[in-house]
Amino acid sequence: MDRPDLDDDATGPIRRITDEVSPSPVRGASGKPGTPRKPARPAPPEGARRRADTGPQRVPNTGAQRVPGADKRTDTGPQRTARRPDTGPQRAVRRGDTGPQAVPAKPRTAKKPEAEAGHGHGHGHGPAAPASKRVRLLLIWMLAPLALATVVGMIVLYPWGKPDPTSVVPQGTPVAANITATNTGPCLAQGQVQVGDQTDPNAKPCLTADLTMTDGPASGKQLKLTVPIEPSTPRFSAGDAVVLAYNGGNAGDPASFQLVDFQRGTPLLVLAALFAVAVLVLGRWQGLAALVALGLSFLVIALFILPAILAGENPLVVAIAGSGAIMFIALYLTHGLTARTSAAVLGTLASLALIGVLSAIFSAAASLTGLDDSTSTLIGSLGHGIDSRGLLLAGVVIGALGVLDDVTVTQTSAVWELRRANPDLSWQELYRSGLRIGRDHVGSAVNTLVMAYAGAALPVLLYSSISGVGLGSLLGSEEIAQEIIRTLAGSVGIVAAVPVTTVLAALIASREPAGYLSSTTKAVPSHP
Repeated sequence: MDRPDLDDDATGPIRRITDEVSPSPVRGASGKPGTPRKPARPAPPEGARRRADTGPQRVPNTGAQRVPGADKRTDTGPQRTARRPDTGPQRAVRRGDTGPQAVPAKPRTAKKPEAEAGHGHGHGHGPAAPASKRVRLLLIWMLAPLALATVVGMIVLYPWGKPDPTSVVPQGTPVAANITATNTGPCLAQGQVQVGDQTDPNAKPCLTADLTMTDGPASGKQLKLTVPIEPSTPRFSAGDAVVLAYNGGNAGDPASFQLVDFQRGTPLLVLAALFAVAVLVLGRWQGLAALVALGLSFLVIALFILPAILAGENPLVVAIAGSGAIMFIALYLTHGLTARTSAAVLGTLASLALIGVLSAIFSAAASLTGLDDSTSTLIGSLGHGIDSRGLLLAGVVIGALGVLDDVTVTQTSAVWELRRANPDLSWQELYRSGLRIGRDHVGSAVNTLVMAYAGAALPVLLYSSISGVGLGSLLGSEEIAQEIIRTLAGSVGIVAAVPVTTVLAALIASREPAGYLSSTTKAVPSHP
């Protein structure tokens, strides 16, 4: 505040800096206008004038600011104007000024709204806010017909009242046994004895295995089986736990049993338990939901897709209905019943339909029959025909479902976070930004699908490479052409899933009111 009782000579440049001049009227000691001024006080000692004022006011005035004979209150130079707004708390302590200039300014409190909004060290990465009523109604109108069609399709396609299909080729009942000893020698029939040590050098050797039955009709009994040693047969040794095929004959006759495979139950259970523990440790409750969704997906495959196809229904239609059910269960159970999950469901359905259409068109154009070795064995076991090409297309749709889920969920999450970060973005801007994010995901997703199919078809690729035919004939063969169409059709669907899902998510997210987005955004408090 103004100090009319001190002149320039008495105070010097330091007093002029610490006692700011305001444009208020002449004030007395009480700070009120019109009050008589006190007599001039002598200049304080040098140490007193240099008290703890270390702010920007300590910049000394030059001689240019002091005009001889002029009152300091009339000084309106740029230096005084720049210093005048400073009314920090230290002036109230030194001067006792209780005027309006003494109200402390708190410039640092401007960071408080930023922390409350979730910036700084706080992050708004909490659960997704529930959708507004407008968006919920929109999603219900879009998804309800699709969900209803999936349920109706499963009801219509399920083989109600039909007997379970059985193989017309005897496969035998599996029983367990342990190999106690093995011996390699000539192939002798049951009861045959070798005389001398002369053997045919061109004859293939056989493996004679002594077994102990651990279940089945001959549990606990000893058994001796002879197995020809072929390049395509497994190599059994003492101590192996094996599986035998029992044909229903005399349990004491070795001819009633056939050595077919190893027992693999224990390592598979251990690996499954390790997988479940890893998912639960990392994902916690969401990991538990993912495991439940995985189990339900296998139930859909085992209880609906396989029986419907074996009953003679169109495999492609069955696969689309079953994949729709798996998608609804897996996505909503794992990611929650939210608007962004619904957008991912829409994008996945559209991409699956595109994959099915492309696969059907190009498999027909390439004259694919789908009759590979495994399909031929299946048809022989069923005893009746089956749509082998439809079975091929069903495999394409189901195989692409897992990768599609990953792509569509990632895209919808990206679009929703962009919308929440900047509610002023239009749907076109959301689409362009989300598409830029999706481009990085496309390459890895397509590579994942290609490598998965290449790994599954590796024996076919190896066999074709040694067949001695040219590259064109190799690629045009039934086995290789199936994998090519399977891979390319699935990859086109995955690539198309990025723009399709992004535009659907942008259109839906842009309909969320901006005020609703901000009101449902909860930030984690900042740490000190």
